[in-house]
Amino acid sequence: MTAPTRVEELKVIAEAASVELADASAEEALAWTARTFGESWIVASNMQDAVLIDLATKVKPDVDVLFLETGYHFAETIGTRDAVDLVYPEVHIVNAAAEQSVADQEAEFGLLNKTDPTRCCQLRKVIPLQRTLKNYDAWVTGVRRVDAPTRANTPIVQWDERNGLVKVNPIAPWSDELFNTYIAEHGILENPLVQAGYPSIGCAPCTAKPLPGADARSGRWAGLAKTECGLHG
Repeated sequence: MTAPTRVEELKVIAEAASVELADASAEEALAWTARTFGESWIVASNMQDAVLIDLATKVKPDVDVLFLETGYHFAETIGTRDAVDLVYPEVHIVNAAAEQSVADQEAEFGLLNKTDPTRCCQLRKVIPLQRTLKNYDAWVTGVRRVDAPTRANTPIVQWDERNGLVKVNPIAPWSDELFNTYIAEHGILENPLVQAGYPSIGCAPCTAKPLPGADARSGRWAGLAKTECGLHG
């Protein structure tokens, strides 16, 4: 009988944990992640805030943090990343960049963020993400069910078929109230753009303030049918 591959082993782990940790707290989910994967997990952050990073450092102070350096970020986002580096000195920030610089991409394809934003996301986010995740057994995301209708059924642990590793969403059940309370009570770093009216922050050319009362992510690719960059589906 052939021994299972690592991918097959990870899939079994994810499927079991999706049931066992269905009602786990964020702290419990992250503690399980640290126990199960040791050094082989990474926390993804778009540097909108440091909530997930703060939670993760409680179980692994030197945790790896993945930041997709697209070259199109707001200055405030880069500033938040740099602030995280100072506030959490043991954290290792992994800056994942596209193969082409912004200048080279625009010289070859023009402004893809205007003409073909899905392809732009693929080149500057999805491919760098996949390349980085190949070095890990699990990744941790800050996806929450209240973010958008497309995320309403997000489990705490799942198998990420696209990337071939375990995906942990420890704050998936958190309401906005709980999220904001954690920021206030723990003095968590937050991107200045949040207070300026940007509840969901991506690349500068594709992020606008949502209309009053609109879905928080409606400011992303405003006016287009596009709702996700491809990282989470």
